[in-house]
Amino acid sequence: MLPDSAKVSIVIPCYNERATIRALIDRVLAVKLASREVIVVDDGSTDGTREILERDIKPLIDKLVLHDRNRGKGAALRTGFAAATGDILVIQDADLEYDPAEYPILLDPLFRHGADVVYGSRFISGRSHRVLYFWHSVVNRGLTLASNMLTDLNLTDMATCYKAFRRSALDGVRLVEDRFGFEAEFTARLARKRLAFYEVGISYHGRTYAQGKKIGWRDGFRMIYAILRYNLFAR
Repeated sequence: MLPDSAKVSIVIPCYNERATIRALIDRVLAVKLASREVIVVDDGSTDGTREILERDIKPLIDKLVLHDRNRGKGAALRTGFAAATGDILVIQDADLEYDPAEYPILLDPLFRHGADVVYGSRFISGRSHRVLYFWHSVVNRGLTLASNMLTDLNLTDMATCYKAFRRSALDGVRLVEDRFGFEAEFTARLARKRLAFYEVGISYHGRTYAQGKKIGWRDGFRMIYAILRYNLFAR
């Protein structure tokens, strides 16, 4: 259980999201939380996102951290985690695929049920879900299955962006994956600590590659590598 006044740090890695970053920040700030901290880590954007962040968004948020070059989502999250001061951390992508209005759903198991880690699943929700790439969903479910077999968890969506967790969950954990292998590494390292994992259903408003989607097949192969490395080889 957590006190109602527990501070929630929302960590937003951002890379070339000029079209969505302002709308996303507005949605994040619209969510009512007793104590909140918003941290944006710009990961070397080159499309004008950084200028928008420095000119328009920096006065609205608590912390803006700028990487001097693109290092990857995992690296941006490590930077954000190090800057966060909250009792709870929430990962929020800078696009509009995930809805900040659902933070109360994501945080509920932490406050009411003693969860240490909560994943927002795109596959167990009765909420809206944009219909897009078939093979992406097949690969996603396959990666989740492989991760579950080695972590002994029964997650439905290991690679989801929406992860909320107690700061203490990171005690003694050293994350090293710079890009999308972060999702598998994070899951493996925290599963090894035998923490209380929960999963809740969320909506998902996926975008196309033409709209700025970035994850590709090479990221899937890196995820496979990370599942094996941080589960089998780490032992």
